[in-house]
Amino acid sequence: MSGPVVIGTDLPPDDGPVVAWAESEAELRGAELRLVHGCGEADMRHAHAEALHTVRDQARQSLDELARTVRGRRPALTVSAEVLDGTPRAVLAEEAETAGLLVIGARGSGGFPGLLAGSTSLHTAATARCPVVVVHATDDTAGRTAGEVVAGVDAREPDEPVLRFAFTAAERRKLPLRVVHAWRYPLLRIGKAAPPVYEEGHVEDEERRLLAEVLSGWREEFPAVEVRPDPVKSGAAKQLVALSADASLLVVGRGGRPTGPIGRLGSVSQALVEHARCPVAVVPLG
Repeated sequence: MSGPVVIGTDLPPDDGPVVAWAESEAELRGAELRLVHGCGEADMRHAHAEALHTVRDQARQSLDELARTVRGRRPALTVSAEVLDGTPRAVLAEEAETAGLLVIGARGSGGFPGLLAGSTSLHTAATARCPVVVVHATDDTAGRTAGEVVAGVDAREPDEPVLRFAFTAAERRKLPLRVVHAWRYPLLRIGKAAPPVYEEGHVEDEERRLLAEVLSGWREEFPAVEVRPDPVKSGAAKQLVALSADASLLVVGRGGRPTGPIGRLGSVSQALVEHARCPVAVVPLG
């Protein structure tokens, strides 16, 4: 999906890891970097009605100052800033309609004020129409040149949007791509015969074969990317969180139930948004 890289900002905006990651990504994409702030109830709860104009002016000045700072670091990058009316969720939902990527903080840093910790990132990652990258306030990977891009997939039901995002990200960064397929031994029911592959002890080989088959076409499309298949007997969230300590980026899909408490985010994606130690890209599958 083409479009700008959009950052949702606090007031005063923090020129920290969220901005650093987003400006680097925008430069890699050759895309506009767009800074937005939702001037909603959280900003106005202590202000009288006549002060609304002043609050908006202060917000615009803060965003314009940050935009000038970013342009000073990256003069070739197109940077815009805008203060918008609306709640945080409404503003980000609207931006997602035309953005190529939304970038937000994990727990309010680089997100919007006045919400419970993690609510903006979880809701946006669960509902946005475009990919969302969640960056933690203490993240130090914005300028990391080592590490890997790590993608979590199910080799039995591989999601093309996740793999395309991950391969493209690895290609842009000239980094290896580790593709993790977490699996477990099949459950045996009492009185039921074990599947032949289980009886022969070939489950791991079969999982490895499935993953290699999934990746064969992608290797041809992205020949410059070093691919590291990683079928692992483990829970997906546990393995991906562990890998995040050294990764540059984690990429996962959004596949939970639409009517669930976190929309379509899913338990694995939610665990990564909350606990990963590197930026997490959540890619919509629909």
